[in-house]
Amino acid sequence: MGWIHYLAWKNVPHVSVVAFHSSDETKRSGDWSSIRGNFGPPGEKIDVSHLRAHATLEALLADEEIDLVDICSPPHAHAAAIEASLSAGKHVLCEKPLALDSESAQQLARAAVTAGKHLMVAHVLPFLPEFAYLLQAHQNQTFGRLITARFRRVISPPDWIPDFYDLARIGGPLIDLHVHDAHLMRLLFGMPSAVTARAIQHDGVAKFIETLIDFPDGRFAAATCGVTDSPARPFGHGYEVQFEHATLQFECVVLKDGVESLPFKILHTDGRIEYPALGSGDMVDAFTKELTLAAHIASGHPGERFLDGSLAADALTICQAIARATVSRQSENVV
Repeated sequence: MGWIHYLAWKNVPHVSVVAFHSSDETKRSGDWSSIRGNFGPPGEKIDVSHLRAHATLEALLADEEIDLVDICSPPHAHAAAIEASLSAGKHVLCEKPLALDSESAQQLARAAVTAGKHLMVAHVLPFLPEFAYLLQAHQNQTFGRLITARFRRVISPPDWIPDFYDLARIGGPLIDLHVHDAHLMRLLFGMPSAVTARAIQHDGVAKFIETLIDFPDGRFAAATCGVTDSPARPFGHGYEVQFEHATLQFECVVLKDGVESLPFKILHTDGRIEYPALGSGDMVDAFTKELTLAAHIASGHPGERFLDGSLAADALTICQAIARATVSRQSENVV
């Protein structure tokens, strides 16, 4: 994520990347070619002669030119890095998840308020064009009231993350993957009242999860999330969302030999099918929009709450309830 954010920051107006921290001497020299992930361009060698490359976080935080720290470290290191950055008087943007549990996330959100600094969490879905359209349609009630929804987010085994299923370091599929859709559902429906879930387990950690989510007003949503042993399909996500007057549908699957998409479409209740043109298709564009909002907020301007730390904490609360439900095999209250 540090690589993707670096590429995106270069496109954000009125922002200069002046320094970075890595404990890896190779990366400090500008060789980022070892970076791997399930989307986006591969890492490259870059010219870091114009950047201050710090071996420690403490050295970076002592840099008085820095206003905003963008944290893209492994999840287990997020909390300590956030606390140190806030104490140093920096605004913070942290990659998801904010923390590995909702209680820690809520404490961090409160710490930011006490420090008088912005704590933002890089939940990128609201900036991807298909998801941005969905949120806008909901906010404007373009197609009437939101009725129900189904979300899907599945990856192949993340072999580049050896501790992926370690709940104390990464958090497994619920915290690393489903937190995206939990955050989106929080924006669309509000906070759930209860969840019911079933899961295929990996050493006692939910690996592939099917969830039914209930909301206080009687509405419900469903979600599929996790890991399947299909290395030919590194990543896939999508949704089908029903409104009163239309259903919005989208799915994208990244395969070893290319990308297959079920194009975003609007299925109107009068039988019409509409295919709006959305964005460039370049994933980095979504991150540029996300980071532009972060810079805007850090500069003291109001903006959408998509990056709000308290919403990120709510998403973790939802994921924890689902984790409990996979063990109890019963409906679990969310709060």
